[in-house]
Amino acid sequence: MNAGPRSLPRPTSDLSDFGYRKVSQPGHARVALEIGTFSASAVVAFLFTIVAAFALTFPTLTGRVVDQANIISAATRSALEQKLAGLEARSGIQLVVATISSLEGQEIEPYGNELFRTWKLGEKTKNNGVLLLVAPNERRVRIEVGYGLEGTLTDALSKVIITNAIAPRFKAGDFADGVTRGVDDIITVLTTDASEWQKRPSLRLDNQQAPDPASWLLIAALIALVTLLIVSPGFRWFFLNVALNILVNSGGSGRSSGSSSGGGFSGGGGSSGGGGASGSW
Repeated sequence: MNAGPRSLPRPTSDLSDFGYRKVSQPGHARVALEIGTFSASAVVAFLFTIVAAFALTFPTLTGRVVDQANIISAATRSALEQKLAGLEARSGIQLVVATISSLEGQEIEPYGNELFRTWKLGEKTKNNGVLLLVAPNERRVRIEVGYGLEGTLTDALSKVIITNAIAPRFKAGDFADGVTRGVDDIITVLTTDASEWQKRPSLRLDNQQAPDPASWLLIAALIALVTLLIVSPGFRWFFLNVALNILVNSGGSGRSSGSSSGGGFSGGGGSSGGGGASGSW
């Protein structure tokens, strides 16, 4: 007599037999909490950086040479002002030299761009301003270029001028000569034919050094910000509200504007989009 169908034995092994083990739900929750805490901390740190940028204080635009750090002699300053005034008279280009006592914890790139915009260097319709910014205490220097001159005083040429003409003299402690050489090379690029200034060793593009790591950090930070704004509605709402509140409430407080500076000198309404280059010594 045939026996009825036999039930198959239930397997006694589980995933642990194959090298796996169960993870309890509280563990998942704990990991999620830790990730969320880290993300929130990163966002808060980033927002503090943004708030600090809006709280910057700038020197007043009192002339074509603003030496807040007091590293330029009176004789050198007078000679520079004559060169810069002559450049503006001939071409309309407004080149200003500024030395500052502190970057207030900021990188020189955003500081320089915001200072340029605050002073409104260059003509409004041409955006033909240039800022040579020196932060001796942080050992940083930047050439910030207005929109209208980016095709002439390129990022590459700005870097070459810093590397070959400015930084070596700053490293030797000769700030006056470094600034003077930098101004001379900037004026040469802006006012002479390329076939002429390319003959000068200090302006040779083949002497250019590797890109500044700070530029890559800024690019990475911008990509991270854009990504968060796209993928996280909560962050987007929070960021926009914080940014708008800062803009509305600050009203530019704490900043010195060059539009009403002393000595009869002021910017012409120009702007910059961050073109130029930075360096250190």
